[in-house]
Amino acid sequence: MIPLEKAVPARLESHGEKFEILVDPDLAVKFRQGEKIELEDMVAALAVFSNASRGTRAADESLLKVFHTTDFAEIATRVIQKGEIHLTAEQRKQMIAEKRRQVIHFIARNAINPQTGLPHPPQRIEMAMEEARVNIDLYKHLDELVKETVKALRPLLPIKFEELRIAVKIPADYAPRAFGDIQSAATIEREEWQKDGSWICLVRIPAGVQGDFYALVNRLTKGQGDVKILD
Repeated sequence: MIPLEKAVPARLESHGEKFEILVDPDLAVKFRQGEKIELEDMVAALAVFSNASRGTRAADESLLKVFHTTDFAEIATRVIQKGEIHLTAEQRKQMIAEKRRQVIHFIARNAINPQTGLPHPPQRIEMAMEEARVNIDLYKHLDELVKETVKALRPLLPIKFEELRIAVKIPADYAPRAFGDIQSAATIEREEWQKDGSWICLVRIPAGVQGDFYALVNRLTKGQGDVKILD
C-alpha cells in the first residue's frame, strides 16, 4: 500500500450515496487506462469511505444497496474505473502533457509521410495537433488516443502507418554482440548464422524509425553491416 500523504480520493456517487477510495493518482489513472496493477499497490487503505478526509467509513448497508457486495476489491475496482479521481491541477496538467508526449512519439515512430516516405518530425506533429485542437483525454488508452489524433490530423498532414521489411547482414566480428541490440530494436522474422560466422536476418520495423535502425546497424558494425529494404 502507498503512504496516506501520497493518496488522493477516487469518488463515486450513486443512489444518493458517496463512496471514496484513497489511491495513488498515477497508478489509478494507469489502472483505469487498462494497465494491470495490483489493487494493494495503488491504495492507501483497504477501506471504503463515505468521507475519506474525516476517516468516515461507508456503512455496509450502503455498500450492499449500491454494489450488492461488501467485498473491498470489487467495490474499489468499480470506484476507480467509474468514479472521479481527484487530481490537483498540477497533477492533471503533468499527466496530460505526458500522455500527449506518448501520442506524438507513437505517431512519429510508426507513421510516415506517404509523399516523401519519411517520418513526420515530432515538432510538426505537435504543431498540427495544436492547429487541429486535439484534446487528450487522460483516461483513454494510448491506442484510442492515437486513432482519434490521426483522424484529426489527416486533413492537415498526410499520414500512413507502415512497417518495413529489411534484410540485415552483420559481419562475423560483430555478430555475437549485435544480436541482442537488433533483437531489441526490431521484430526478427528469420535468421541464419553463416559458415563464416556472419549473421543474416529478416526483420520488421516501424517505418518511422528507419533512420534510427540504420544508425544502429552502422554503430554496431562500424559501418560494415549491410541493410536492404525488401518490397
